[in-house]
Amino acid sequence: MRQIFFIAWNDAKHQLRQGSTLLWIFVMPPIFFYFIGTITGGFSSRVSAGEPTPLTVVAEEPGFLRDQIDLRLRDNDFVPVWIETSSITEGEAAPRRTLTFDPGLSAQIVSANAVTASFETKASALSRDYEVMRVQRSLYTALADIVVADTGSEEALTAADLIALNGLPRNWQLDVSPAGKRRQIPSGFEQAVPGILVMFTILVVLTSGGSMLVIERQQGLLRRLASVPITRHEVVAGKWGGRMFLAAVQVCVALLVGTLLFKMVWGPDFGMVLVVLAVWAGFCASAGLLLGSIANTSGQAAGLGVLAANGLAALGGCWWPIEVAPQWMQAVQKLTPTGWTMDALHKLISFQSGAASALPQLAMLLAATAILAVLSSKYFKYQ
Repeated sequence: MRQIFFIAWNDAKHQLRQGSTLLWIFVMPPIFFYFIGTITGGFSSRVSAGEPTPLTVVAEEPGFLRDQIDLRLRDNDFVPVWIETSSITEGEAAPRRTLTFDPGLSAQIVSANAVTASFETKASALSRDYEVMRVQRSLYTALADIVVADTGSEEALTAADLIALNGLPRNWQLDVSPAGKRRQIPSGFEQAVPGILVMFTILVVLTSGGSMLVIERQQGLLRRLASVPITRHEVVAGKWGGRMFLAAVQVCVALLVGTLLFKMVWGPDFGMVLVVLAVWAGFCASAGLLLGSIANTSGQAAGLGVLAANGLAALGGCWWPIEVAPQWMQAVQKLTPTGWTMDALHKLISFQSGAASALPQLAMLLAATAILAVLSSKYFKYQ
């Protein structure tokens, strides 16, 4: 064990003397925390918080039904702005959400003619579905109001009929209660700090750790280790330990910066969060050792490291909440190590599902770490 610790400690010290490694460990994470956290701060905010949503309603001569539809839209957390036409002047931004009715809305309904309503939105996939559901609920409720107000009367429907209907007591009441703890989609720094932490850990270990092993092999340093009384497994374990130490430094720095500068709250199961991050660091160490063993040049190791780290970060939900992505991308995330790690962290930090909820992802990470460790030991070579 003494030889393993000796190799690991000297490996870690040598890597931490490199300027590029220090830059990516200490300088770049706070910059990315701020940049990504600011960008993702608006993701899912309206869906999660239930804030009123601005809505442009285009209706030429809507008549008295405008008030009833406006009421039902406001009941569903919209803030309608009614206009006659949808023409946009030069330099004016197009509305983000537009609900359009056929001309003469009230006159057409009173005459028992069909009226078409169309809804357009620029919201993301998850928010779009939620907005469509709320618009449909508003319009169907208004349609039910019209049917009830017009039933049993020989006179044409008027605004007074709808006002009288709105003043009647409701015989049916809906009792609403939560079915469980609300899962608020992570956004802002709650998404950026864990995501960038996961991304930078694998980025630093793959690039610095992988390139360093290639350089040692090219310069004959590994051949010197082969000539001393240290077994091959001790050398591999020591090299793995050096990369594990590098990953641990990256995790600790990101934890401190995220907590002190960006006020990150790690949830009630911080101990389990540390366990997940420790296993993730072990996975990165195994991946870095494997990359350094199979790469032929330091440039090749650095290039493959950057490509792999960024690809896994994008697919694993490190850059944005995976919950706002399309369903196919959410399915792909479940196949990636970054996805397992982010899923476990979100369950522990954002959803507060309990320490046991992260056990499946932890088991998959441990299995992947063991597989990569075996492969890196198999392909490790002195020259």
